[in-house]
Amino acid sequence: MSDRKAQMLADRHLRNSARALVDADIENLKATCSGKSLGERAFDRVREGAVDVYEEAVEVAENNKGALAALLAAIVVWFARNPILSIFGLEPEDDEETAQDDE
Repeated sequence: MSDRKAQMLADRHLRNSARALVDADIENLKATCSGKSLGERAFDRVREGAVDVYEEAVEVAENNKGALAALLAAIVVWFARNPILSIFGLEPEDDEETAQDDE
């Protein structure tokens, strides 16, 4: 067999091998994309990220129970500040009442 014919056969074999790899990659890509839409894949990625954040928050909360309790107590006191102040007779004045009194 001549050198040209041997080179041609080797090149054809290499081309056919490369084509088979490309076809396999295309089929793999089609199978991957046909399973879920772009929106579903984005939603899955966001959901996985949210789960990771939630797990991290739970871990931090378990490690810092005292700080978490203090934070929750501060929030409760903030929302209950007006009734607490009225118990001590320190009710905040309304701006409308003071504006009417000035007239």
